Amino acid sequence: MKRQCGILMHISSLPGPDGIGSLGREAYEFADFLQKSGMNIWQVLPLGPTGYGESPYQSTSVYAGNPLLISIDRLAEEGFLLLHEEERYVPENPEQVDYGAVRSHKMKILRESFCRSEVTLKDELKRFEREESWVRDFAMFTAIKEHFSGAMWTQWPNEGLRRRKKDALHNCGIELDEEIRFHIWCQYMFARQWKALKAYCNERGILMYGDMPIYVSEDSADTWTHPEVFQLDRDGVPKRVAGVPPDYFSADGQLWGNPLYRWTRLRFHGYDWWVSRMAHMASMYDIIRVDHFIGFANYWSVKHGAPNARGGKWIIGPGKALFKTFRKKLPGLDIVAEDLGEVNDRVRNLVAFTGYPGMKVLTFAFGGSEDNIHLPQNIPENTAYYTGTHDNATARSWAESASDEEIAYAGKKIGFTTRAEAPWALIRAVFGSRARIAVVPMQDVLELPGWATMNHPGQASGNWLWRMKPGAATDAIAEKLDTLARESNRRNPA
Repeated sequence: MKRQCGILMHISSLPGPDGIGSLGREAYEFADFLQKSGMNIWQVLPLGPTGYGESPYQSTSVYAGNPLLISIDRLAEEGFLLLHEEERYVPENPEQVDYGAVRSHKMKILRESFCRSEVTLKDELKRFEREESWVRDFAMFTAIKEHFSGAMWTQWPNEGLRRRKKDALHNCGIELDEEIRFHIWCQYMFARQWKALKAYCNERGILMYGDMPIYVSEDSADTWTHPEVFQLDRDGVPKRVAGVPPDYFSADGQLWGNPLYRWTRLRFHGYDWWVSRMAHMASMYDIIRVDHFIGFANYWSVKHGAPNARGGKWIIGPGKALFKTFRKKLPGLDIVAEDLGEVNDRVRNLVAFTGYPGMKVLTFAFGGSEDNIHLPQNIPENTAYYTGTHDNATARSWAESASDEEIAYAGKKIGFTTRAEAPWALIRAVFGSRARIAVVPMQDVLELPGWATMNHPGQASGNWLWRMKPGAATDAIAEKLDTLARESNRRNPA
């Protein structure tokens, strides 16, 4: 199998105008940086509209794209917007996203572009709506939420809309017609810009590696349109919710709050909802990272309303039957199984059955045990190997906070002497391993401290904020990465 290497860099973290990274020039420049670096993979986090805490893992749709990532400059370049520089948002801190300010400014400009371009794009928008069967429901869901001041759909005052009664939906479609059309337009523009960026990357030998959360948000177009798929009561409130038991990150476990699936019903209907979702992911990405893959083998079920995840219980998941369905209906899927956490024989057997590469994280390796599964010497070939993920401290932060004993052990294992040397020693070890796929967060490449950590599990706020400083992705760093890619036989030949 071909050895690959890449960088984890979310679109929102790119530098550029308007306070948040976008699918515009900054994304193409980063693709050029990846090519110069010898990389053949660009990994991004989920691209959906962010929900609670601005988490991309709590999106309002499993299909939709985040309109905040639409490039204003590209709209102007295509004639869909008259751009006035004085309207542009200039953040106080270019290395963090201020989501409230960005949303306020960017949605206003997007509405201006919609008004200018809708008539011109009339036929394309109609075709997009026909081809994307989910988009009208999502647009209606979003428009209704705005109409009711952002209230969760289970708390909308109109019962007919909550229960999707035909007359209520018809009247809503008339009353909120312009808003619904606007949100369809946003999804069209996101898809248009994403497809163009993906094509640009693919032409340069770079595969787009996307992240798919296993669960959906409680307050989402998915639970509103398909409540039968989830463990909800007659009012749409979850009966039991997802999380993980106490672990490395939290003594109380993690209470995610996502509604759990009705796997028996899904199996009876041929897993049609999941097949549709996975087909959409396959159309967006070349490689799909399935987050919390463990949940397909067994999942942690917590009673709705519990104060934490400690009182949950393990329930057996769909297992092999789901992946047999994928093999039959969606042959050729390229999937990475995020199998970190409570891994038992059932999980290991399912990963082995699928043949998907699992994941290992090098900063988990240095507890002192020679049989630690994250040590380079113990990494099997069919693995996606990371210095860290979006849920880990940066490599520099890990090195600065690790004990003297842990640093000494790590230095012995992967060849460094000082804490300052640790970030690139970790990168070299991941690239030099047997793992078929080697991925490094851009924060580790840049040797950034703890403030650049993307997410702190169990922490409700202050996450998903990091942006790369303009000019940080230098030719010198690209050359350094390219040398590592060449030496480890991973280099992109394009």
